[in-house]
Amino acid sequence: MTLNLNLRDVSVVYPGRTKGQQVVALSGVNLQIAAGDFVVALGASGCGKTTLLNLMAGFIQPTRGLMTLGHYTGTPPVDAQAGASLRDQITGPGADRGVVFQKHALLPWLNVLENVAFGLKLKGVAKKEREERAMHFLTLTGLADFRHHAVYQLSGGMQQRVGIARALTNDPHMLLLDEPLGALDSLTRERLQELILDIWHRTSKMMFFITHDVEEALFMGTRLIIMSPRPGRISHEIPIDFGRQFLRSRNAREVKSSPAFIALRERVLGIIHGDEEIAA
Repeated sequence: MTLNLNLRDVSVVYPGRTKGQQVVALSGVNLQIAAGDFVVALGASGCGKTTLLNLMAGFIQPTRGLMTLGHYTGTPPVDAQAGASLRDQITGPGADRGVVFQKHALLPWLNVLENVAFGLKLKGVAKKEREERAMHFLTLTGLADFRHHAVYQLSGGMQQRVGIARALTNDPHMLLLDEPLGALDSLTRERLQELILDIWHRTSKMMFFITHDVEEALFMGTRLIIMSPRPGRISHEIPIDFGRQFLRSRNAREVKSSPAFIALRERVLGIIHGDEEIAA
């Protein structure tokens, strides 16, 4: 049995600015993510990427469709009459899904170790155990020596690593990353790309990663989904292997300068630019 996240015919409709007006953010989205998958979402601004992540996190509910997260040998069981899953339906946030936000969202009155262990403290985990678990992921993210620092003493890249460590410390089945590297300088961004790939490789977490950067999208995942402009739909799904190539070679420049990488980058850019012209 494999852990699977399933979205079936999911749509999200928001109320518009005027009475009776509606904004269709997502329409008829179907997506399956299995344990060990690293899915990257890419698309023009306003295509519904963050709405899709918020659905998976349980922050919002679909207007139509079904979302499940559970262990299945095949398609999740569905009550045909009720139109809902008999088990594992996503109805809100849960500890099985960790979220890393665009901004780190750390608590400034706590130090690094306390921030990373905070979720476990809320669960009632004893101090010794929660600090040991937090230290494991601070070590994994290269921050063990900064455990007693205030978060405002850290660089932006280090703060984002604290956010990643905090999400991992709760041991979620799935990690949801909403443009976590978008505000960083290019050198720090590349280092954190490599760190996230290493964490994925070591933990085998199911990951869903949003970005606006085409090269980042191709480098990071095992599967790329390209979303069309509003109403957001998945227009293309492309398997990718460049992240695994990096994990074997440890040479990001070699991977990103390969003919296969460049060719796929140009293909994806053509798709996105075409979508932007249609939206305009």
